[in-house]
Amino acid sequence: MPAHRLPRLTSLRPFDSPGYFAVWLGALISNIGTWMETVAMGVYVTQTTGRAEWTGAVAALSFLPAVILAPVGGALADRFDRRAYAGLGAILQAALAAVLTVLAFRGQLSVPVIGVISFLNGCVSTLTYPAFSALLAELVPPEDLHLSTSLNSAQFNLGRILGPTLAAVVLQAGGPAWALLANTLSFFAVLVALWRVVPPARDANAKREPLWDGIRRGITVARDDEDISLVLAATFFVAALVAPFIGLVPVFAIRELGQGAAATSLLVTCQGAGAVTAALGVGTLAELFGQRKLRGYSAATIAVLAGVYWLAPTLQVAAVCIFFLGANYLVLMSSLSASCQGRVPRELQARMGSLYSMVLGAGYALGVWFLGALADRMNLRFVTIGAAAIFLALVLTTRLLKPARFENEPLAQAEVQPFSDSAH
Repeated sequence: MPAHRLPRLTSLRPFDSPGYFAVWLGALISNIGTWMETVAMGVYVTQTTGRAEWTGAVAALSFLPAVILAPVGGALADRFDRRAYAGLGAILQAALAAVLTVLAFRGQLSVPVIGVISFLNGCVSTLTYPAFSALLAELVPPEDLHLSTSLNSAQFNLGRILGPTLAAVVLQAGGPAWALLANTLSFFAVLVALWRVVPPARDANAKREPLWDGIRRGITVARDDEDISLVLAATFFVAALVAPFIGLVPVFAIRELGQGAAATSLLVTCQGAGAVTAALGVGTLAELFGQRKLRGYSAATIAVLAGVYWLAPTLQVAAVCIFFLGANYLVLMSSLSASCQGRVPRELQARMGSLYSMVLGAGYALGVWFLGALADRMNLRFVTIGAAAIFLALVLTTRLLKPARFENEPLAQAEVQPFSDSAH
C-alpha cells in the first residue's frame, strides 16, 4: 500500500501541515536535553540538602516568573515576528544552560546558583513560550488546534521519557556536568527548525496596540468569557493541588520509596510514557465524548489517580500509577490550553496562551513549594493525598453549580472585535 494511503490516526493530522513537524521535532530534541538537566538538578538538590522544601523551591523558581511576566510575553508575541522571537528565547536559554555546564565541570555548582539560573531560565521561557505556542497554532488549521496542542504536549512528554533515561546513564557514567552539556547543545535543534519553517504571512497593515493596552485587552477578553474564566480557574487549582507530583518525584523516590536517581528517572519516564500514549488517542477521545465532557471526566479522575499514586507501596506500583496519572494529566491540560486559545481570534491566541501559562505557573510554583514545605513537617503522602482530595471536591462542587459547563457542546469562538483606533 502506498505510504500516502496508509491509515492515519486523527491525533496525528497536524503533521500534514507544512512546517509543523520540523518545529515539533526540534522542540522534542530540546526537551530531551531539558529533562536530562531537570533530573540531574533534582537529584543533586535532593541529595545535597535532604529537604523536600528545597527541591520544591528550586522547581518553583522556574515557574514563578510566569506570575508576572506571562501577560507581557503574550503581548510581545502578538506584536513581533513569532519565529524570530522564539529563536531569541532559544539562544538565551542555551546561554543559561552553558553557564550551568561550565560551573559543573569546574566543580562550582551549588544549590543557590541552580536556583538563580532556574529563575532566569523561567523568565526567558515565560517571555518567549507564548510566541512558540502561537507559532504552532499558526501552522495548523483552526479545527486541528486541540490536536496540535496535544501533540505539543506529547513531544514534551516524549522528552520526559527519553531525557530521564539518558540522564540516568549519563549521571552514572560521568555526573551532572555531562547532562547539562547535552541540554546546552539541544537548543540548536530548535534554532535549526525555526530557520527552516515558513509561518503564514501576517497582515503588514494591521494596527498594533500599545503594549499595555494589548495586555489589558487580553485580560478583559478572558474575564468576560465565562468559559475561559472557568478554564483558567481549573488550571490554577490542578496546578496547585495535583501537578506538584511532577516536581516532588525525586522526594517520593528517595525518601518514601528508599531509592535513588535511577528510580527518579524511571518514574519521570513512566509519566512521560503515559502522556505520549494519551496524546495518540486524545483526538479519538475528543470525538467520542466531546471537548467539555472529556475535560470534566479527566478533571475528576486525575484527583483519584493522584491519590492512588501517592499511596503506592513499591517502586513498581508507583511506576504503573504514574503512567496512568501522566496520561490523564496530558488529556486534561491539553484540553484546558486548547480551550483558552480556541475561543479567540488568532491575533489574541498568544495572549490567551500567556494567561494560561501565568495561571499554570502561579499555581504550580505555589503548590510545589507549599506541599514540599508541609511534607518536611508532616507526612508526604498525607499532604499530597489531602491536596488531591481538595481538588476532587472542587470539581464535584463545580459540576453541581455549573452543570452546563460539563455538557457535550461545541465551544464557539469568542466574538472579539479586531483592534481599531475607535476601540480606544
